[in-house]
Amino acid sequence: MDVITHDVLILGTGLAGLRAAIEALRVGKDISVGIISKVHLMRSHSVAPEGGAAAVLYEGKGDSFEQHAYDTIKGSDFLADQDVVERYVKIFPEEILQLEHWGCPWSRNEDGTIAFRLFGAHEVPRTVFAEDRTGFFLMRTLYDTLLKFDNFERYDEYIGLSLIIENNRFGGLLAMDKNSGEYVVFVAKSIVIATGGLGRLWEFTTNAYTTTGDGFAIALRAGIPLKDMEFVQWLPTCMVPYGIPATEALRGHGAILLNSRGERFMKRYAPSKMELAARDIVSRAMMIEIKEGRGLKGPGGMDCLMLDARPVGEERLLTIYNTFVENARELLGIDPLEELVPVRPAAHYAMGGIDVDIDLKSSIPGIFAAGEVACPGFDGANRLGSNSLPLCLATGRVAGKNAAIFATKRSMPEISQDTVNREVKRYENLLKVDGSESLYTLKKKLNRVMEEYVGIFRNREGLIRALEEIRQIKRLYCKDMRIEDTSKVFNTEFVNAIELGFMLDVAEVIALSALKREESRGAHYRTDFPKRDDERWLKHTIVQRKDGELAVFYRPVRITKWNPEDRRY
Repeated sequence: MDVITHDVLILGTGLAGLRAAIEALRVGKDISVGIISKVHLMRSHSVAPEGGAAAVLYEGKGDSFEQHAYDTIKGSDFLADQDVVERYVKIFPEEILQLEHWGCPWSRNEDGTIAFRLFGAHEVPRTVFAEDRTGFFLMRTLYDTLLKFDNFERYDEYIGLSLIIENNRFGGLLAMDKNSGEYVVFVAKSIVIATGGLGRLWEFTTNAYTTTGDGFAIALRAGIPLKDMEFVQWLPTCMVPYGIPATEALRGHGAILLNSRGERFMKRYAPSKMELAARDIVSRAMMIEIKEGRGLKGPGGMDCLMLDARPVGEERLLTIYNTFVENARELLGIDPLEELVPVRPAAHYAMGGIDVDIDLKSSIPGIFAAGEVACPGFDGANRLGSNSLPLCLATGRVAGKNAAIFATKRSMPEISQDTVNREVKRYENLLKVDGSESLYTLKKKLNRVMEEYVGIFRNREGLIRALEEIRQIKRLYCKDMRIEDTSKVFNTEFVNAIELGFMLDVAEVIALSALKREESRGAHYRTDFPKRDDERWLKHTIVQRKDGELAVFYRPVRITKWNPEDRRY
């Protein structure tokens, strides 16, 4: 088994991972960085976002850091830690300008200033963008910038398997080279986990096939707590039946939602903001319309509503929203310049994640997290659209710098071969089970459970049922799953089996957290507890694995300026 040594490891190569790698390399030319990814970095899900990045570029000219912080905290349904929000909204514009200096082609006004879009639940337009390919241009810029450094190695198509902990400190990472099927041990002084999201737990999702919750699971298995995992965002306008987003920016430029009667139904749910209310409110409103019989049957027989993008105007649609137009025409056979587009909410983003502090440090020294997999307390119960891209950049920068500084103060750890062997055995045992259940059948069962019981609407009976079924699938996974391909070289079936194990662990935490939280807040809506309950539940849910069992405890929300109030949009 190969042993590879670096000062700092970066697990994941989306926006947060690349930004962390660059910042770690900037700390010092003697720092060695290893960058590990399941896919080539330009295949990361971070290339997909279209909309943009929120930032107060011109404070005092119609916007302020305080307004951005308040919008974020209100949008979070007051579960965000306010000190975290206040700090990071000030870093966002620094990152936007840094990316500009590195070559990101932000879209501009005629006078040369950077242009803004309006996104849902933001009081003013503050979302910068690069046409409708913002994620791609950000990734391309970061990739080009990374190549200017020398002291790093990339390990593409390696899947991270287990964190190696020695004496309650980070020691290394067990990974597998997907090309050869061989296990590799990375020994390092620190690591930034930046593995992205978990959308593939649900069947209808905006997320790439790689977003299987890996980082959440390996942290949980290492004893690191996960925080606020019950809060998962559904993006309101996703094209049926593919789950491809029709960017929220369209609604900022006038696109509207219609039901089967041709009614602009958001007037009933958010009379002021309408389609630009917070995402949890719009998604719930859409599903209520469908459940009450005011939806339509879309392609593939999927229930949906209709997005009318014609008010955006032909010129805008064909320039800054060309990707949306192409997708609708090529995939659906619909011309959005003339026709309505079928949409419905899809699982999109995890507000919860690895429990880290404001500096992105976890409970285990040497382990940091950034991006969607991290939960410093910024998003609370609902993330505002266009806050994710700058948060990935900002947390990547902070985590990368802190991981590198930590590494300069520590000698290279020694790891136990027994610890490594124990972790290898965990995965090799999957190949030895002579069972009857296809892993793909088990995955479909998990997707069905999450869609049916842990979706936009939840209740006690359904969540108990979800936990029972998830745990039953886990038992089948361990004792009766069949992997037909036992070869070493690029065994995608084995990789999918490993990912399913990650998904099952994460699904159990989400369902348990949702069952325990007996209120409705943000993206977590309980039909049996339909009101927000600040007296009992203004606190973060923390879940940690102890002695093989999940322990649940709570931590108060940190409030600096804004006391909870009713959210009205």
